[in-house]
Amino acid sequence: MANANQNQNAQTSQKQPKVGIYCDFQNVYLNQELAMNLLAFANARGSLISRRVYYNSLYENQASAKENLRSIGFKCEDVTCSLKNSADNQLKSDLIDDVCNHQSSDIVILVSGDGDFANIVQILQSNGKNVIIFAKRGNVKQKLKERANEFYFVDELLKLVENKTQLVKTANQSQINYNDAIEYLIESIKTASNQRKSTACGYIDNLMRQRYVNYQGVSSILTPDGKRFSRFGKFIDAAIKDGKVTIQNQKLCLIELDELAT
Repeated sequence: MANANQNQNAQTSQKQPKVGIYCDFQNVYLNQELAMNLLAFANARGSLISRRVYYNSLYENQASAKENLRSIGFKCEDVTCSLKNSADNQLKSDLIDDVCNHQSSDIVILVSGDGDFANIVQILQSNGKNVIIFAKRGNVKQKLKERANEFYFVDELLKLVENKTQLVKTANQSQINYNDAIEYLIESIKTASNQRKSTACGYIDNLMRQRYVNYQGVSSILTPDGKRFSRFGKFIDAAIKDGKVTIQNQKLCLIELDELAT
């Protein structure tokens, strides 16, 4: 009986989306209380597999504060460089490396308001990642805020953590079936086309998350036979194979619109 329970628990754990935290300490200062709330938020969303803080020990306030974060399990990456954006440059590099090495989490929690991360967020989304941004009030670029799947200010963390019902509900929405995802895909391409916006995969994935409540917080799309697409691009490949959409010059097009154009 014990083995059966262990197997059941293991299967439940495997179904949880993997969550990773990447904190740009030069941009957003996290004290221990905020960091604890951030961990609680992350754990409510899935299985927390990594928690990293990027700082520069050449700055005295960063060097002293990192000990509190290390004591609660954060891996503190010291980027000792005199350049202004040294720590976040290392953070961006690690995010890309994790994706390329298939070590990236399903949900990426990025703590920064730096607009330079906007392109990295798009890359993550094009690889099927759900990106949640936390930033400091008065220190966030609009383009980063708009690109995030979810955006919050760090001073909202306590309220978010206390609202456990909302967090559990969102965490349970970790998967969506193929037919629903196709419907959202088609409608989002229509919307983007009518608004003369980009129909690139990353933008459409982001638009789907913005427009449809049932797609918000989703970490994976199920295949027609109940398995899981490893990333958003695989779902797009299936939609193309099924004749739902086409792709031209890295832009998604609807079949009927494409036929009218020819």
